[in-house]
Amino acid sequence: MYRPAARSVLLALAALAAPSAIALNPAGTEAPGIVASTAAPTIPTPQQVFAIPPAMLDMLRTQVISRSYSREQRLQALVEMIFDRHGMDLQYDADATLTVSEIWQQRRANCLAFTLMFVALAREAGIQARVQEVGQVVSWYQDQAQGLVYSVGHVNAGVGFAGRFATVDLDRNVLYDRRGPLPISQARALAHFYNNRGAERMAGGDLVSARAFFIAALAQDNSFAATWNNLGVLENRKGDTAAARRALETALRLDGRQDAALTNASALYRKLGMDAQAQALEQRLQSVQREDPFAQYMLGAEAERAGQLDQAIRYYRQAVRLYDTAHQFHFGLARVYFLAGQLKRADRELLRAQELGGAPQQARYQAKLDSLARWRAQQQARR
Repeated sequence: MYRPAARSVLLALAALAAPSAIALNPAGTEAPGIVASTAAPTIPTPQQVFAIPPAMLDMLRTQVISRSYSREQRLQALVEMIFDRHGMDLQYDADATLTVSEIWQQRRANCLAFTLMFVALAREAGIQARVQEVGQVVSWYQDQAQGLVYSVGHVNAGVGFAGRFATVDLDRNVLYDRRGPLPISQARALAHFYNNRGAERMAGGDLVSARAFFIAALAQDNSFAATWNNLGVLENRKGDTAAARRALETALRLDGRQDAALTNASALYRKLGMDAQAQALEQRLQSVQREDPFAQYMLGAEAERAGQLDQAIRYYRQAVRLYDTAHQFHFGLARVYFLAGQLKRADRELLRAQELGGAPQQARYQAKLDSLARWRAQQQARR
């Protein structure tokens, strides 16, 4: 299961909860058991997070630095070193929020850990590199009808050549929001790291360790709304609703449009009998989602799976209106137009998806167009 770099944990299931979100008490389930723990967790220092072990450094020098002279050549050699079976043979693991040294030992990483490692190695090889943050992404796996994932946060690496930056992303099946990747400080990158570790500990029921990692994240970046949201979830699980309220309200002061914090705070207000405040946040959440193309797309996908084609068309059209250069959104709209028997509109949206998709998507969308043409010809022949 895909887990975003900036994990925002939900108190209760929402319609658009990210699959990585940890629900406190979803309907018909029990919250994860709380693990009794009094020992303070070992929290790696910032230096330990990025430290390159000697054996890894030797491989970098042998396979990258000594073999390549230009930065472009070194970048290609670095990618080969990381993924080739004669190098690290790195494997993706959604739960592997590891330090660079731990990645070397275990040969696995998630998007966040990969990014931190890649930037550390690239800089050691003389390549200009930075950590980048994306506010929202949608990812696709296997098929777009059933395998999409809505994420509230994501990080990747940027590499610079001649004043321009290119993006290196472990997840190829990803659509960024309109802002795209933006550079962040090392402190913010570390806040992501500690926040992820805290979310992993909380998912396992170890609230003591989770709190320690959340505090470490806030020590790096006190304005990181995702961590304040997660801390609110933790306090609520411990039964301290006053502390939970303070944390969630802090998250909303920092980012008043964050889906997770809006959902969690409104649920907490309902729990506390503060119905007017809860209703106000629920209305704000609905307003945010109406202007969020990713949220509209997810609602469309949900309606499509339920066979509610008119609703799916309405949501997909709104997603396209808000983000008209996303070929995936046009393809979703084409799909439901086809299912609804609106073939001319399906044809138009498929053509638009093909135009926007570029070379990597040309063959795929052309095959869809050809299939639609054959189906139309068959229907006409039967008349």
